[in-house]
Amino acid sequence: MTTQRDVCFTIEAALEMAVQMEHEGFRHYLLALRVVKNKAAQEILRDAALDELQHKLQLERALVLGRIDGEGLDKPVPTMNLDYVLQKKELRPDSDNREALAYAIHLEKGALDFYRRMAAGCAGAPMATLFEQIANDETRHLQQLEDLYEEHFLTEN
Repeated sequence: MTTQRDVCFTIEAALEMAVQMEHEGFRHYLLALRVVKNKAAQEILRDAALDELQHKLQLERALVLGRIDGEGLDKPVPTMNLDYVLQKKELRPDSDNREALAYAIHLEKGALDFYRRMAAGCAGAPMATLFEQIANDETRHLQQLEDLYEEHFLTEN
């Protein structure tokens, strides 16, 4: 993943970077799955890893076809920004589903930030819309994780 800002790459280079970012996200989840013993935490991590594989496949197909098939979201989904509240920690064998969700929320937020930087760097170029739609899709995944966290751990009682 790059830390450059306000840079637009060719569509191929941008997609290659996105594929690599999704691959790294998948590897983080896979490594976490090998560490965590809690079944509920493993399920969260497994689902998130499979989402990363779907993203990577979509991007690799775009490399082959020269376009992204399917419609992306036109607007971001509102999120609670729990990544600001939740501490980012490495997972341990005794990590539970709460820690696994926090871990996944931070990884998804990192992906969202990556796609937003790519869209901003390509403002005005045809691929900016592509990265905006992928970023919007990441907000949907982030919201799903945050909703799960809220449902189980931010109850009023």
